[in-house]
Amino acid sequence: MQLAGATLNQTPLDWDNNTHNILEALQQAKAQGVNLLCLPELCITGYGCEDMFLAPWVADKAWQQLQEITLHTDGIAVAVGLPVWYQQQLYNCVAMVSQQQILGFQAKQKLPNYGVHYEQRWFTPWQPNQQATLVVQGNRYVFGDSTYNIKGKKIGFEICEEAWNEDRPACRLVKENVDIILNPSGSHFALNKDKERRELVINSSKQFNCTYVYTNILGNEAGRIIYDGDVIMATRGTLIADGERFSKENIKLTQVKLSSKTNAVPAATLTTNQQFTKAVTLALFDYLRKSKSAGFVLSLSGGADSSTLLVLVAEMVKSGIEELGLNTFLERIHRAELVNQVTQPTEVVHHLCRAAYQGSANSSEQTFASAKALAESVGATFYHWPIQPSVSYATQTLEKVLGRQLTWQQDDTTLQNIQARTRSPLIWMLANVTNSILLTTSNRSEGSVGYTTMDGDTSGSLAPIAGVHKSFILQWLAWAEKTLNYSALHYVNNLQPTAELRPKEQTQTDEDDLMPYPLLQQIEELFVKKRQSPMAIFNTLKEEHNPQLLAKSIIRFFQLWSRNQWKRERIAPSFHISNYNIDPRSWFRFPILSGAFKEELTKIATLAANRP
Repeated sequence: MQLAGATLNQTPLDWDNNTHNILEALQQAKAQGVNLLCLPELCITGYGCEDMFLAPWVADKAWQQLQEITLHTDGIAVAVGLPVWYQQQLYNCVAMVSQQQILGFQAKQKLPNYGVHYEQRWFTPWQPNQQATLVVQGNRYVFGDSTYNIKGKKIGFEICEEAWNEDRPACRLVKENVDIILNPSGSHFALNKDKERRELVINSSKQFNCTYVYTNILGNEAGRIIYDGDVIMATRGTLIADGERFSKENIKLTQVKLSSKTNAVPAATLTTNQQFTKAVTLALFDYLRKSKSAGFVLSLSGGADSSTLLVLVAEMVKSGIEELGLNTFLERIHRAELVNQVTQPTEVVHHLCRAAYQGSANSSEQTFASAKALAESVGATFYHWPIQPSVSYATQTLEKVLGRQLTWQQDDTTLQNIQARTRSPLIWMLANVTNSILLTTSNRSEGSVGYTTMDGDTSGSLAPIAGVHKSFILQWLAWAEKTLNYSALHYVNNLQPTAELRPKEQTQTDEDDLMPYPLLQQIEELFVKKRQSPMAIFNTLKEEHNPQLLAKSIIRFFQLWSRNQWKRERIAPSFHISNYNIDPRSWFRFPILSGAFKEELTKIATLAANRP
């Protein structure tokens, strides 16, 4: 038995692309003698169709595509995912197709409805051990929960979420002496999640005495969620295949010959920083080509966040050319006109990325030097222009209206925000005139406490690092300088993070404005991920931190969190990278107006005041 899994880079409702990728995977598999091929979950429509799943014509169109795919299954069996209506209910299904015949449809029994997943909004869960008959145009198909015989092997299914439940289909399949369990998945990327998946596959193959085949989606499918393209196979406790992750190819086939002599393979592991780099560069590559934009524009402050984005764009170009070749890379991002104009990654970056340093009276020579050196080192087109004339005009205009001067003592926030907001129209103009994606530099720590100016530094259509915290960004920059050889990062790596919006003599820093970033991260994680109350957080951390600093920081965090939910509602679409995020559209919902934890914060302040 030749087994294979093919990860696919699909796009919701892109019928031509999705079907082409499936047919190409079938062709590659047949050419290599594969008998049984497992494709990802909902790969005909794309997993991220959202409420379009509720439009009946979408499943009808998927059915038409399945008919075309079936014609190409001579000499091979394939599991292919699509939505199917049955008795006025929509089900997340996998079609088992073999030798140009549809053998039946497996309907998903466990539907995820947490975090970034919302399947219960669209699909109905199927009941275990229940079989029915689906009749379409006079043809009758097995529908529900079944097993299939392929080349003398008994095949069963677990679809993504089902494998992560205690009451899982495999517990029943083992009693039926199933030889192979296929798991077509749509499992979102999160840092280090691959280790959990690999353990699941290996342990499942051992526990259920079978060969277990796991196939995931690849790429930035629909805008926010990244899929790493895992293809993992194990037989009776031995890892026998671990496919390449984060490929920029549309199709990546991983196969193995299943026999008594199948050899074990080592796990293909990546460090956390490598995963972050590969995931975000893949997501940027897909976002660029699928949006059919000409490139990226970035307001480059010389600080940590904007420097991170510029390096990630440069790394996207570098890794894309290394994997695909220069010409194919340019064709994939719809810039074929550059084929005879460029030869080096830095030359490609010059055409794809424009970065602008917009200095005010409070900007420093250090951040300008940092921005200029980094832009030049990666090849980005670099601009710099002063915004102080516009800031002064806006300030003077309002002073005339109010009949008084604006002062830092009385109008601190106003005078900071006008600088950030003045930068926005100009950088948006640059993005518009170049048909580019404007990147915003929001990170998760700043998003949690609203340490950001709406319509200022949040301006942009994509926030690539809004899913990771500031401390992670700072250590990644140090790693990128040494490991990825971006030596120009030594400028930013020697700077204290600062907004540079107050007069220089005030020596403004982010942590003075907020709290130490590592402590902010601890509070955020305990609140958002662990669901702890402010008092529980204080009790959890009180032995680790000075009680007065801890209390002050918790009070500051929750006051800022509560009053700034409206800002989180407006953050540009962001990539899900960590094991949680604060985006109310994809993970954590919170009321815009609330009691702001007033009672608990008062108790914490009193408790801290009474401690020695």
